[in-house]
Amino acid sequence: MKIGLAQLNPTVGDFAGNRRLVEQAAEEALADGAELVIFPELVLTGYPPLDLLSRPGFIKEQEHQIEALLPLSQKVPILIGAVTQADAANQQEKSLLNTALLLCDGKRAGYQAKSLLPSYDVFDEKRHFEPAHSWKPVPWKDGGPAMGLSICEDVWTHALSYPFDPVEAQVQAGAEIILNLSASPWHMGKPAARREMVADLAKHHGVPIVMVNQVGGNDELIFDGGSFVVDAQGRVIASLPLFESAVAVVDLASGGTPPVIEEPADIAQLESALVLGIKDYFNKQGLPPRAVLGLSGGIDSAVTAHLAVKALGAERVLGLLMPSCFSSEHSVSDALELARNLGVETRTVAIKPVFDAYLASFKDLFGEQEDYGLAQQNIQSRIRGALVMGVANYEGRLALATGNKSELSMGYCTLYGDMIGGLAVLGDVFKDEVYALARHANATSLARGKGELIPASSIEKPPSAELAPDQQDSDELPPYEILDSILRQSVIEGKTEQDIVPPPGTSPEVVQSILTRLDRNEFKRRQGPISLRVSEKAFGIGRRIPIVQRYR
Repeated sequence: MKIGLAQLNPTVGDFAGNRRLVEQAAEEALADGAELVIFPELVLTGYPPLDLLSRPGFIKEQEHQIEALLPLSQKVPILIGAVTQADAANQQEKSLLNTALLLCDGKRAGYQAKSLLPSYDVFDEKRHFEPAHSWKPVPWKDGGPAMGLSICEDVWTHALSYPFDPVEAQVQAGAEIILNLSASPWHMGKPAARREMVADLAKHHGVPIVMVNQVGGNDELIFDGGSFVVDAQGRVIASLPLFESAVAVVDLASGGTPPVIEEPADIAQLESALVLGIKDYFNKQGLPPRAVLGLSGGIDSAVTAHLAVKALGAERVLGLLMPSCFSSEHSVSDALELARNLGVETRTVAIKPVFDAYLASFKDLFGEQEDYGLAQQNIQSRIRGALVMGVANYEGRLALATGNKSELSMGYCTLYGDMIGGLAVLGDVFKDEVYALARHANATSLARGKGELIPASSIEKPPSAELAPDQQDSDELPPYEILDSILRQSVIEGKTEQDIVPPPGTSPEVVQSILTRLDRNEFKRRQGPISLRVSEKAFGIGRRIPIVQRYR
């Protein structure tokens, strides 16, 4: 049996466009000899459709596209992810099913609803769908294997300790192969963990499993693709690339030695994920592919600019240099060197005249003082934010926020200042990972016979917001290696204050102070732009902490 794996990048709500992607991939797989072509979960609606499912006409429009695909199924059977109406006899409170739908010979030849509906982290499928009530394999024509259809979470049953195993139900009902349609978001380490989990499941049940996963960015979620096939012994016999659309035909009867999976290093995957997230955020909204950001000479803005250039092209990225009286000389020189290395346009606007005007207003508001403290520091950031947004509005650009996850965790950021923008590129990237991205960018450039992209000074100098004389991040924050270790244990691993292991040389009091600041600054994170999700627990829809609360 030759199966086509169509790893596509659909756009939520672009029904006609998504249908065309299906048609093009099916024709390509058919030309390579496919007898069946498999597509990702909810490929026609795009994933996740969220509350668009409640809008009048949304499901009806999808139905039109299914009907339009029926003629194609006369040439080659296709297995698509779609939303269908629940059977009236089985219907409970919700009327929709997340379905694997087989189109064959010009008709709907069979379907299977999703059994396990995730409602954790970024998922909320129980809000919209009801689960499957029966499990029956779909017979393959000409005496081929009976196909057990499943969707994404249905193969995560052992890994996530679900009490019910949909794959086991399919196998007991006679399934000889499991076909899984997925929209499984990426985070660091996810592709390898996904393959290992499915391989164990295939070996446990003694059946081959085919997983076809969505690729592309939708809002903060990034899907890596990485579709694959494992045999009944749990060996990966075929795989598709990460972070790109792909179509491949796999002959399940070919046998032979399974290929060695050469997966990019974690930091290379992180860079690819962020680049894809930026690119699709622009493309899928129909935004002009033009970005603007503040260039401070620091590591965060440098890495953000590098990623934007990879996603959009150097000619579409503008860097604003906005020095103040507290900016060091190397801030401007490092920013200009970065811009030359990347080939991006820069403009320089000194903010001192505007800053002086604010100080005059502060004098009227608060009386004459030598220093207005935090208000004086933050107004500089807000001036810069206003200038970046002014350029964005006037020139039709999208402003990119440059803050990282470590700073956002601590509230070491300014509302309506450095937190402005339409997208926070590094909002789910810890500070140590920002440095790793910079070094990776330089190593990749050097390996290609070119010079370093990120200036050495931006990597080596102590990080500083430069809002006060001789200011450094370490004046207000623990060293980042200590801070990131504690934040990972709390945010990613979900450890309580009592369970967190303080890094060497750190006291429990430091842990307590970090966790206090983490909770107290939830209000800031709620008001910032969305962050591209690259970790197992990102701020935003996957981590819902009340702003007003006293629980420790």
